[in-house]
Order: sequence, then structure tokens, then C-alpha cells
Amino acid sequence: MKKLTIIGFLGTQLDAGWSDTRWERWRPTVDITRHENLLVNTLVLLHDARSLRLVAQVKADIASVSPETVVQPILFNLRDPWDFGDMYAALFDFAQTFPFDTEHNEYWVHITTGTHVAQICWFLMVEARYIPALLLQTTPPRKKELNSPGSYTLTDLDLSRYDAIAQRFARAHDEAVRLLKSNIATRNTAFNQLINEVERVAIRSKAPMLFMGPTGAGKSFLARRVYELKKARHQLTGRFVEVNCATLRGDGAASALFGHVKGAFTGALADRPGLLKSANKGLLFLDEIGELGLDEQAMLLKAIEEKTFYPIGSDVETGSDFQLITGTHRDLRNDVNAGRFREDLYARINLWSYLLPGLAERTEDIEPNLDYLLAQQAVELGHNVSFNKEAKQRYLAFATSPHALWSGNFRDLSASVMRMATLAEGGRIASRQVNDEIQRLQRLWQVNQTAPASQLNRLFTEQQLNELDLFDRLQLNAVIEVCLTSNSLSDAGRKLFAVSRSQRDSANDADRLRKYLAKFGLTWTTITNS
Repeated sequence: MKKLTIIGFLGTQLDAGWSDTRWERWRPTVDITRHENLLVNTLVLLHDARSLRLVAQVKADIASVSPETVVQPILFNLRDPWDFGDMYAALFDFAQTFPFDTEHNEYWVHITTGTHVAQICWFLMVEARYIPALLLQTTPPRKKELNSPGSYTLTDLDLSRYDAIAQRFARAHDEAVRLLKSNIATRNTAFNQLINEVERVAIRSKAPMLFMGPTGAGKSFLARRVYELKKARHQLTGRFVEVNCATLRGDGAASALFGHVKGAFTGALADRPGLLKSANKGLLFLDEIGELGLDEQAMLLKAIEEKTFYPIGSDVETGSDFQLITGTHRDLRNDVNAGRFREDLYARINLWSYLLPGLAERTEDIEPNLDYLLAQQAVELGHNVSFNKEAKQRYLAFATSPHALWSGNFRDLSASVMRMATLAEGGRIASRQVNDEIQRLQRLWQVNQTAPASQLNRLFTEQQLNELDLFDRLQLNAVIEVCLTSNSLSDAGRKLFAVSRSQRDSANDADRLRKYLAKFGLTWTTITNS
């Protein structure tokens, strides 16, 4: 049987008394040893230097009522017992040095004596398991209970022992997971495991998270859901700020992220706070972070680590305390090896990384997502939308087959449902709409497969390419091929405009080509150095 050790502060008021009348008062430290059904083997008594006389009196009184109890006084001096920092630090040091032996001893921490600050610190130390103990609270006897030591209660802060509390925690976890999945009953085991871990990390950690996966896999959707979860738990009070780094090009990239002061450059007519500042106390989602330039990467690293940065043109630092989630469809390890992405920044954002699978890898989740998207369309259209039985079977048979490429992932599925819902007669999607939609998807994927991308893939993200017409992709790819085989911008312009330049009074081929490339956010340097 384990021996019992009780640890507590000497009560300078509650335990005080030297005259014989002290036995007529309830003294919690002394009276805890008077319970007939309780054998206290050791009483560890924390006290300050001013209480030595009281310690001796309490020790003598305990010896008279419980000679089996060994009183172990420990000098515990504090500058201010009402200062939380001092108290917690002192108790932490005590816990680190005290020789706990849980194999042979059971420990109770007496929280009735001591300041309220001490009680709070005891609670925190025991809850964090720095002190392996139960909490002991004693109460005085009722007036009619003469010569009684009062009563006591024990609290075990190992919450897993309480079935009702454990069930509430389980329900809270399930609700958080459903929030992250928008109540979509996903069936893919790997994806569900991923969401379970994202939920735990989102609630317990402020560290950056990295969502990887193909365009349309749901990185932005999941980032927003993490924000909603953390805001519901009162961990964030600011905004959700999302930016696609692929849209930040040239000199404007740093200004958009970090802001600028008036007059910092031509066109800076007023101060601009920047996206990082706008995300203060909120969540910043930087999608396609691999597209950021090296200078912006360096500034971002400082902002993540120090929560401060310099707006463009300012010599005064500003601060922003934001939660960061980043997204990418690229393998950033390859970019680090190629020198396109900073290794230190990659290490900083890669602490919690998750690879979101594409829709083609989650075919069992197509049906529940289909139901979710139909419910969304019902809200958009103002009436219910549903499949007839044969139409749904036909659509799911195609959608889950190897013939369905889902190159745009959930964006393709969302667009597909929107089209069918819009064309449905009387809110019912029939086989005719499904057959037309399947043909439309097949044409879309065939175009994407056959469209030239050898040069464009180096310069644009998959999302950006999907936003270009086939005509523009064909033409732009040809222009880039000419640039790569030319000695200069002017040389490329002469080749491209060889016929039309003779019909102009002034043939500035380089300027024409420069303006054409600028329409797509490209420059001669970008093309030739990528």
C-alpha cells in the first residue's frame, strides 16, 4: 500500500494560534491529520522565514494528534506571494527538485491554505503533471459538529478519468472536424486522418502550417476552415487574409505584402498598410508561396520570426501578430535545391506540412461532395436541386472511373455541379444533362492535355494557365519560343513583327513585344532567366 504525502502552504492566518483556545478553532493544516480514516505519513509544509515560530507550534500540535505523521518544513521565501510570476516560478523550481516517488507514495496538494495566486499555481502545476498529485480541499466543520476536523474533497485533474468530460471532449473534437470538412461525410481514410491531425494542431499550436497539393485540391478552403475553427475557440480575433503569391510580381509584390509609405516610389500617393498588417491577430494564407521572389522571402522570414517588418520606404518597423498558413502545388524541396526558395524560410514554414490529395485519389469522396455542392446550388438558385436515380448513377459511374481525370480537382467538380443544376428542369437533373456534362468534361480535359505547356509551365502556375484561353496559350507559347532563340528583345521583336513592321512609319518592335509580354506579367528577363 502506498504511503500518503500531503504538500501545502502554512496558513499564516488559518493555522495561527498559541493559546489553549486554538483547539477551539478549525486549523486546516493541523485538522487534516485528525481524520480517523486518513493516515498522513508525511506533511510537507511550505513556509517563509517569518513563520518559524508558527511552524514549530503546528508541528508540535500535529505530533500530539497524529504521531505517525512526519512534518517536513521547507523554507519557501517569496518577494511577493501575490505576484503570479514569482509564485509560479518558485513552485516550478520546487516541483523540479522535489524527490517524487510515485511508485511508493501517493501525493495530495492542499490548496486551502496560501494565497489565491498560490491556489491557481497549484492547479496549473498539477494539471500540467509537473506535480503528480490530486488536489485536496478542506472545509471547516458545521457549528453543531463539535470537535470535528471538518471535511475534505479530492479532485483528480486527469480529465481522461471522467467519462462525462471525456465524452464532451470527444464531441468537441468531432464538431471541430466536421467544421473543417464543412459537414461533408468524407470516406477517404487517409484524408480523414489528415483532417484529424490538422484539427489537433490548429487548436494547440500557433506555428505555421504548409498545405501542399495540386491546384483545386482544397488548400484555400481548408485554410479558411482552420481560421473559422480558431476564431470559434477565441484564439484569433482578426481577419482571414488570403493572397495568391503568383499574382504578386515585380516591384508591387513587396508593397502588397508589407505595405509602403507615401512617396516610397512613383505612384505611392498614400500610405498602404499591406496584407501582413491587415492580418494582425488573424490568419494570413499565402497560396502558391513558391512564386514569391527571394527578396520578399527574406522579408517574410523576418516577419514570421520577429513579428515585425519594414514597410517599403520606411525606416520605422511595424508589427503584425498573425497565424500563417501557406500553400503550394510545387515541391519546394526542389526549389530549395535549385536556389529558387530560401532554405531557412522553407524550414520555418514546414513544421506542420500536409499533402492534400487530388480528387482522382479520393473517388470515394465524390458522392458526399456531390451532395454538399448540390445543397450549395439550392441556396444559390433558390430552389432544391437533385438527381433522378439513373442520372446520379450515370454521373457517379463516370466520375469515379479512370476516364475522369479531374485535372482541376474540386474546382472541376464544383463547376460541373453548377452547370448541371443551372440546366436542370424543375430542379431535377436528368440523364440528358449528365450525358452532356460528361462530354463537356471530356472536351475540357482533352484540351488541357493537348494544349502546349512546355514553356508556359516554367512561367505560370497551373491555376494561371487554366485562366488563359487556349488561343492565348498557343500564341504566348510561340512568342516565348521565339524569345528563347533570339539574342535580344529587339531581335525577337523583328522576327515576330517582320511583316507588320514594314507597314508602320516607326517600327519599335521591342516596345511592341514588351507591351505584349506585360499583359501576362512577363518580361524579357523573366523569360530568359527562368
